[in-house]
Amino acid sequence: MATAAESGARTWPGSGSPRLGSPAGSPVLGISGRARPGSGPERTGRAIGSVAPGHSFRKVTLTKPTFCHLCSDFIWGLAGFLCDVCNFMSHEKCLKQVKTPCTSIAPSLVRVPVAHCFGSLGLYKRKFCVVCRKSLEVPAFRCEVCELHVHPDCVPFACSDCRQCHQDGQHDYDTYHHHWREGNLPSGARCEVCRKTCGSSDVLAGVRCEWCGVQAHSVCSTALTPECTFGRLRSMVLPPSCVRLLSRNFSKMHCFRIPETMVLELGDGDDGLDGSAAVGTGREVSAATESTKQTLKIFDGNDSMRKNQFRLVTVSRLARNEEVMEAALRAYYINEDPKDFQLQALPLTLLSGNAQALGKAGTTEEETSKDSGPGDSVPEAWVIRSLPRTQEILKIYPDWLKVGVAYVSIRVNSQSTARSVVQEVLPLFGRQVEDQERFQLIEVLMSSRQVQRTVLVDEEPLLDRLRDIRQTSVRQASQTRFYVAEARAVTPHVSLFVGGLPPGLSPQDYSNLLHEAMATKAAVVSVSHVYSLQGAVVLDVTCFAEAERLYMLARDTAVHGRPLTALVLPDVLNLAMSGKRCTEGCRGQRISYEDCQKDLCLGSTKSPQHTKLPPDCCPLLVFVNPKSGGLKGRELLCSFRKLLNPHQVFELTNGGPLPGFHLFSQVPCFRVLVCGGDGTVGWVLAALEETRRHLACPEPSVAILPLGTGNDLGRVLRWGAGYSGEDPFSVLVSVDEADAVLMDRWTILLDAHEIDSTENNVVETEPPKIVQMNNYCGIGIDAELSLDFHQAREEEPGKFTSRFHNKGVYVRVGLQKISHSRSLHKEIRLQVEQQEVELPSIEGLIFINIPSWGSGADLWGSDSDSRFEKPRIDDGLLEVVGVTGVVHMGQVQGGLRSGIRIAQGSYFRVTLLKATPVQVDGEPWIQAPGHMIISATAPKVHMLRKAKQKPRKAGAIRDTRVDTLPAPEGNPL
Repeated sequence: MATAAESGARTWPGSGSPRLGSPAGSPVLGISGRARPGSGPERTGRAIGSVAPGHSFRKVTLTKPTFCHLCSDFIWGLAGFLCDVCNFMSHEKCLKQVKTPCTSIAPSLVRVPVAHCFGSLGLYKRKFCVVCRKSLEVPAFRCEVCELHVHPDCVPFACSDCRQCHQDGQHDYDTYHHHWREGNLPSGARCEVCRKTCGSSDVLAGVRCEWCGVQAHSVCSTALTPECTFGRLRSMVLPPSCVRLLSRNFSKMHCFRIPETMVLELGDGDDGLDGSAAVGTGREVSAATESTKQTLKIFDGNDSMRKNQFRLVTVSRLARNEEVMEAALRAYYINEDPKDFQLQALPLTLLSGNAQALGKAGTTEEETSKDSGPGDSVPEAWVIRSLPRTQEILKIYPDWLKVGVAYVSIRVNSQSTARSVVQEVLPLFGRQVEDQERFQLIEVLMSSRQVQRTVLVDEEPLLDRLRDIRQTSVRQASQTRFYVAEARAVTPHVSLFVGGLPPGLSPQDYSNLLHEAMATKAAVVSVSHVYSLQGAVVLDVTCFAEAERLYMLARDTAVHGRPLTALVLPDVLNLAMSGKRCTEGCRGQRISYEDCQKDLCLGSTKSPQHTKLPPDCCPLLVFVNPKSGGLKGRELLCSFRKLLNPHQVFELTNGGPLPGFHLFSQVPCFRVLVCGGDGTVGWVLAALEETRRHLACPEPSVAILPLGTGNDLGRVLRWGAGYSGEDPFSVLVSVDEADAVLMDRWTILLDAHEIDSTENNVVETEPPKIVQMNNYCGIGIDAELSLDFHQAREEEPGKFTSRFHNKGVYVRVGLQKISHSRSLHKEIRLQVEQQEVELPSIEGLIFINIPSWGSGADLWGSDSDSRFEKPRIDDGLLEVVGVTGVVHMGQVQGGLRSGIRIAQGSYFRVTLLKATPVQVDGEPWIQAPGHMIISATAPKVHMLRKAKQKPRKAGAIRDTRVDTLPAPEGNPL
């Protein structure tokens, strides 16, 4: 084997300022300085080299207003410089300052490959694709974890450069650099360095760190410190270095609990090319007549031929072979010498047999009318083939990050094998004295949706391997890396949350039930945690294949008529690592090294690289109900995933709040944000009460982002009457600055009562029912209105998507009950503190814990009364108020009257003489005759009340997102 082809290995940019690593801007490895040769008379012929990494610039004549992608200023005059591959447009004066790499070389500059999580197709106004840099005028995809936007046909060419949000045992490190993402900044965004405007609504310009939110010009970003401190929200972010998830066999969508509701599947083997035209050399010049053009269908290998996925290329009929070859490579963003490839015509039988399918897959109506003449049936089809090579330059990357080089380049030939390559590159990485047999060569395919790792056998001929990859897909070859890594056995460990089980069972009963339903293997599956009240367990699975099987099977399994819920949960590491070495490899159940050495590194045979939570870190656990607030809940879910670590954001319709509390069970201090209505808040508080004994932080403070209809608790705690589109970042800042207050919670015991059975006239007794109350409990007319509204929503849930419509329905059902009278005071009895209380003539009896009822009405009133104390949410007292009917309730809503004050106390007993409507915090039902006992729940719940402050504009808040203060001492983040 020959020596290294490049003199000297490339170094990490750690000593200086980092360059942009890709359109998404991950920390880079180094930039290839080779400029692609020009083709065509209009090329400038200028070798941009490392100044313009990977771009193929040529001078073009401008026919419409155009802006520079570097400085975002208007290009005056008729000439500009355009990259033929990625459409980067620049002033001539800006060419020397271009640092953004071309899409063709961007995959080679990604530091740590991390796949994206693309949601469903959507319309994103004034956004740009990071691959082709064109406006998203048609439905496009957006990553649910980072700010990457991309056209559907550009997805296969996007870099696997998403944020690394957890440690997976592959490329783990505890010092985070800025994760740059280019473009799609607010138009008023200002550069952190020069304080000038860096955002643009006209082109893809400027960069932003995905973690700390700092914004800058691409040129100015090199002046910033490489290390990222997570900015203003650093105390609320769950540090990625403290999250461990061995995600083998699971996609990123599974790891982040994101529903797979994509309209178009874009798997690794099915990248979904839609045949968008990659226009040839005449892109910016006047269009020639149709007779001088020809349209070619270009495939990039056997895989695209098998799936009928191609790119359209339009070239002149007089174009030379070299020009056609360059246009074909540009269509697939391939930055290699065209002399190393050839175009091979497809057989006529394939064209005639698949003419209809090819036309559907690759041609739009506009392209057909524009590029095809009247006599054209199907454009010519060609496939890119790599010419045979006797030797090749191969880049080898180290699988460990703390090394002085990014990669080394070596020359491989027909005698080169995986073992010989390992033996040659280890000395170049400073591992001369190591046992070389412990290292292996790993092939990594970095597609945009999944990163696949394959361990090569020692005898694998590398030249044949590269030939096979290019035969399958020439594009895939540019997205494939080779790593040299230490061979170590990692003990599989997956935490699988399973909900929807019958409540009240023992651990052994749950184990037997799951074995019966899903045939679990006792040798590799054990029940690590049991939440009996909620009917949920956490399984500890020590086999990746079994974990995947159980996960997929649970989603289609029902137990006792209830469908199961399965979630993959990471481990939050809050352990003080002392640098000690573990050689056992177990599951990390204990919390100190002294208890068990093998519990610290989850199976790694190397010293643990993870750190404990920083001393000032109080991460925020976010629960979002996407069904609340129309479509706002779904948008907030995506926004919070991008602002925080997506592992700390939970969708309540997917397993409820219990998985979130289990994940944070070992976090010593955290806060909670609930995005939803009052019912959602009550749901989360009830789950917190039930899991309190399992938490290292038994009393986390809870903030509210009101998305419901009434939002009375949100009003009392100053979070507003409802979410109206505020900047999500400003919401998080308000949560961080909020004041902690206490609030009473109340337990309602619905006593057992007798019911008649239809069989044999047997009298049965219903068991007691316990309900938790936070806001208020209504008996009578207000509960009846709530019940009618609830039934109307159950019949047509699709209509109840706005606060205005919901309140309109309340008005309608209220008008229908305006003449209704049931003399509630004759149907119930009330005792307060063991004393009988005579009730006035009323139609509704309401127990209130907070000074807001029915969307902000003050039912108790503000008048002073010597008989009662002034109400507070933490005084341990409930206020009892009566209303005389719908008209009285309307007057209270309008602020014309208050309710009838009846009593105040901490213990109540209500006797229902007949079936009566009852509602607690907006959840109504018909309660049979019996007793209701209302008493205080201990302890009080800790809530967060929004601090009083002047409202700030969204732009000003965005500027404060960046906090350049250094991280606390001892905090490596």
